[in-house]
Amino acid sequence: MAKNTQYHCQQCGSVAPKWAGRCESCGAWNSIVEEQISSRPSLAKSAKSGRKIDFSPLETENSKPAMKRLKCGISEFDRVTGGGIVPGSVLLIGGDPGIGKSTLLLQLVCKLSENNQQTVYITGEESADQVRLRGQRLGIKDAKIGIATATNASDIAETIRRSPEIELIIIDSIQTMYLPALDSAPGTVSQVRAAAQELIQAAKTSNTALIFVGHVTKDGAIAGPRVLEHMVDCVLHFEGDRSHHFRILRGIKNRFGATDEIGVFEMTAAGLQQITNPSELFLAERKNEVAGTAVFAGIEGSRPLLVEIEALVAPSPLASPRRNVVGWDSSRLAMLTAVLEARCGLPLSGRDIFLNVAGGMKIQEPAADLAVAAALISSVTTRPLPSRSVFFGEVALSAEIRQVSQIEQRLKEAEKLGFEKAFLPKPRKKTNLNLSLDLSYSENLSDFIDILGGIS
Repeated sequence: MAKNTQYHCQQCGSVAPKWAGRCESCGAWNSIVEEQISSRPSLAKSAKSGRKIDFSPLETENSKPAMKRLKCGISEFDRVTGGGIVPGSVLLIGGDPGIGKSTLLLQLVCKLSENNQQTVYITGEESADQVRLRGQRLGIKDAKIGIATATNASDIAETIRRSPEIELIIIDSIQTMYLPALDSAPGTVSQVRAAAQELIQAAKTSNTALIFVGHVTKDGAIAGPRVLEHMVDCVLHFEGDRSHHFRILRGIKNRFGATDEIGVFEMTAAGLQQITNPSELFLAERKNEVAGTAVFAGIEGSRPLLVEIEALVAPSPLASPRRNVVGWDSSRLAMLTAVLEARCGLPLSGRDIFLNVAGGMKIQEPAADLAVAAALISSVTTRPLPSRSVFFGEVALSAEIRQVSQIEQRLKEAEKLGFEKAFLPKPRKKTNLNLSLDLSYSENLSDFIDILGGIS
């Protein structure tokens, strides 16, 4: 079959007419690689081989019962996947190197094997003996799972089709898989796309669940073509900082459940241990009566989560003051500091601002605006915020504090953990909340600052 050459960007998957040092689509440098692509049959020939598609209604009298999900026994993982793994579904899990992806998945298949469910762990990065060594370290060496070292996607797909008794297969990682029919090296855009397509088709036809481990780029995005995330049913991202022992498993996409769900784990010498009450753990080391700290009552998916936000405002000797942010959006901080200074007169220009979300947690909610503002105000005035208080609310450019969703869940979580007061936006209509919390409402940041005692 005739061959032709194409130039693919390994970061975004775009095709270039010739090699270039910089990709015009994503701006990445030295990411364009030459690949040999087999020519496809002509459209006329492919049209002759087509056939009419038979359609069926959404529901019939003989409809099959709903498929039973695979409960892995790790409740935090089951929460993120929407109640368990759907048979025949394909999941993609990504994360930084060394974050614990392989450890989590090895524990997962071992948990499933305890219920006499057939599971297989296929690795393209380690030998079978190395996987066994990790199992010994985790104390799960006696688990009845299948281990294999393979990188040929055709062989793995044929194994899936001929082994209907296997319920779950782990592929670690998809970047190491290849198809012999393609001349490209493993990990290139064409190989990742083609190998994933071959494995997904085999999994769908045999009703076998499949989990891909995906490498990430230096920006944190899953490496390879973006189409890979569209092909799978569920995309999970494993987050965490190596300086902290907490790990967050976040659902980015899920065709069979809610997105933005999180599962919280703790990295220990015996592997990853699930945390059933992460709010209490994130606040375990909190010290009261400290200026510049505020507790944010947030929502991650369907779970209320309380985390501590720390802010430090200090005079800057530099012409351009520093704005260092860990765990929050830096552009959101720039907007909030501008509103506090322009609308409320809080002196922030010419000062360094350091903001940190304790525990290595990453917050994406706009509802954290009020908690960040409270921490900044407390740091500038050097007055601690009211003890046993939580904060949440979105701040607009007009300094108005706007409503957020799921207020009752946030307040109930705060009450359960022993908090006594909550600062939140003024509701549009009266609501009956049977809570013991003292609720303090504010319409704008100026009123909020006055409640806290003013700037001076």
